[in-house]
Amino acid sequence: MHALQLDSFNGASRKLLCLGAHADDIEIGCGGTLLKLIRQATAVHWVVFSADPLRAEEAMSSAEKLLSAVPIRTIVIHKFRDGFFPSSGSEIKEYFEQLKHEVSPDVVFTHYRGDLHQDHRLISELTWNTFRDHLILEYEVPKYDGDLGAPNVFVPLDEADCRQKIEHLVTHFKSQQTRRWFSEDLFLSLLRLRGMECNAPARFAEGFYCRKLVLEMLAPGGIR
Repeated sequence: MHALQLDSFNGASRKLLCLGAHADDIEIGCGGTLLKLIRQATAVHWVVFSADPLRAEEAMSSAEKLLSAVPIRTIVIHKFRDGFFPSSGSEIKEYFEQLKHEVSPDVVFTHYRGDLHQDHRLISELTWNTFRDHLILEYEVPKYDGDLGAPNVFVPLDEADCRQKIEHLVTHFKSQQTRRWFSEDLFLSLLRLRGMECNAPARFAEGFYCRKLVLEMLAPGGIR
């Protein structure tokens, strides 16, 4: 296992862009990693694309709690129709064009491009169309479709971070707790599986897909 350090998190620029099709996607996909990064972040732009009034309230409460210590934070909740994103593609694309002029993030978190949910997949595709010179990490969301793959980037997590992530999900997304897939054991199981795959010291990790990574070689022998 080789540790690479985000150069932008050594200097003054520490900006994150978090994109999620639905109210709890970001927290499920990369909540543990964000718990670590937001301790250093100076600015976070958080966008949820679909939420009815109840889910919008949950999404806002969740984001405000997670980002409470971030000096500059922007939380945007849209109302695009769940399950119909391809039909609203032009409107969502227009928003991405607007977003491109509003933020210049160091890291973008978005959905896995191979996700079988059409809403997730569209958000991922538009992320790549819009942010062409940025580090993009695609997160995974477990679901009935069975589309989990083989991530190539792993963020090891302490068990305390995993428990905090799961507690946060259960606390802030009560509307989802009647769904059979929304369970503490499922979330912990995936964290443990990814931890095993990357031989994480504390046994847990989140997995991501990175399709393009530019490495700068520093003397003597450093990488960033």
